[in-house]
Amino acid sequence: MEHLLSRPSLKIGGLFVCVSLFVVSFMLSIALGQTTIPLQTTFDALFNYDESNTEHIIITTSRTTRAIIASVIGANLAIAGALMQALTKNPLAAPDIFGINAGALFFIVFSATFFSINSLVSYMWIAFLGAAVAGVLVFFLGSVGRDGLTPIKIVLAGSAITALFVSFTQGLLVIDEQAIQSILFWLAGSVAGRSMDMLLPVLPFMLGASFLTFFLGRPINILMSGDDVAKGLGQRTVFVKVMIGVIVVLLAGGSVAVAGSIGFIGLIVPHMVRGLVGPDYRWVIPFSALIGAILLLLADIAARFVIMPQEMPIGVMTAVIGAPFFVYIARRGLSKND
Repeated sequence: MEHLLSRPSLKIGGLFVCVSLFVVSFMLSIALGQTTIPLQTTFDALFNYDESNTEHIIITTSRTTRAIIASVIGANLAIAGALMQALTKNPLAAPDIFGINAGALFFIVFSATFFSINSLVSYMWIAFLGAAVAGVLVFFLGSVGRDGLTPIKIVLAGSAITALFVSFTQGLLVIDEQAIQSILFWLAGSVAGRSMDMLLPVLPFMLGASFLTFFLGRPINILMSGDDVAKGLGQRTVFVKVMIGVIVVLLAGGSVAVAGSIGFIGLIVPHMVRGLVGPDYRWVIPFSALIGAILLLLADIAARFVIMPQEMPIGVMTAVIGAPFFVYIARRGLSKND
């Protein structure tokens, strides 16, 4: 299939365009909201801060932090989705298939129900633990048996773990309906009200995982040609698959821990990127990071204006964007199989 940026020079130019779009989206995220701030004031607040200026205070204490978190989460989810689709060879794969969101959600509801925890910072660590547990369970179940780790077994294991945690969560919410009130905005996914104190503890995990992905481009390309071919070329396929799984858990688990359940970014961005640069993961990964960050920044901006003066959870905005795309990909996949 022909892609838009076919030559390396075009790909490099595309990266510069994406970086420029990211900077513009980042600045708009800081400037726009219930109180619209001129771009010049935004630049002044970032580079010539005046502590007596109310707009400067809003920018530095709230808007900039929010834009940073949205950028990091968007990039992480997009990379995790690209890796998941490579690992499972399934165009509908996303971090959700690992049960990461469901595991994080169950641990949050469990802690709120039985331990009366209602701190966002506490939820962050609990969600990270739940996401990690879910990821480990999926990999364990997907690896048992004579054939070892296979794409179809990972899909089935992820679906089973997701269904299990969702059922447990629903049961707990029936027992304690008040628990949902303290975590409702987190369940829908949001970057509003998050602070750097929530991002910084998990940021080293995210940065380390993101750094490793840039060394996995070539191994993933080989893996995509099939396990037999990859083994014939001397690749340790199990090691590569485990590395991909660990990175997905760190990226998606950290994102869920900070911002809650934000869907579809990991599904739609890799498809957009492959339409631009093709299937070469040496390019797919950096483009996914940039476009994922841009998309989540724009979704967060839109979430501020849909029901002003209130804000819509960003997870709802990404679902509005992603659900039609999901249907399109599913229908296209079915038509190819007919």
